[in-house]
Amino acid sequence: MPSRAPPVLALPQASLPPPLARPGRPSYIWTQSDRTGTPRMAMEAQDIEDLIRARFPEAKITITDLAGDGNHWAAEVIDESFRGLNRVQAQRMVYASLKGKMDGAHGELHALALTTKVPD
Repeated sequence: MPSRAPPVLALPQASLPPPLARPGRPSYIWTQSDRTGTPRMAMEAQDIEDLIRARFPEAKITITDLAGDGNHWAAEVIDESFRGLNRVQAQRMVYASLKGKMDGAHGELHALALTTKVPD
């Protein structure tokens, strides 16, 4: 049985979103598409940190791109507000701060390995 090449997604020029407004950023960073074939834009480390920082202003936050693809991230969040909480409770607080960016196939953030800690 002959093997088939994966389909190639071709977007008409008119369907592209406007370029990102921040200087020094690439115009477009596309990640895998969802099941409808609609491409998703990857998030950048600063975008992830900004969302977390809005909920945890005093936290020490470290964001790492695990695969170098802007699609698989690790975050370490150290904050006093986690004291007395179990790991699941603390991680739920951080995931809630991402405001739906990880929601299903339409989320901008594909994967986030999360570590939460209290300060020493």
